Amino acid sequence: MLPSRHRMRRREEFTQAVRRGRRAGRPTVVVHLLRRDDIPGEAATPLVGFIVARTVGNAVVRNRVQRRLRHLVRPHLHRLPGGSLLVVRANPASGTARNDELAADLESALDRLLRPTSKGRR
Repeated sequence: MLPSRHRMRRREEFTQAVRRGRRAGRPTVVVHLLRRDDIPGEAATPLVGFIVARTVGNAVVRNRVQRRLRHLVRPHLHRLPGGSLLVVRANPASGTARNDELAADLESALDRLLRPTSKGRR
């Protein structure tokens, strides 16, 4: 499970990450990353949030997708810059995707955003 200190809870943080962050899209997920280097001290931990819309499926499917994504993001927390905001948005295909497909798409999107020469899309 994702540690609670890394969970994004405030609407403003979600909005900032989605509107101002770089994004990388894959068939099952879209990942938004906003680097914030101006946050000192304890607040410098990266925050991760998830968006799983109704288009993914019913409540059972959405909750399962969100749990799977939380589990898949945890090993990548050490790669995120301190104070950064990461939002993982599930596409409708994520509701029926196998776990290895979801993991590969998430890792691919993160690799693209964390590459130093990557321009990403705004």
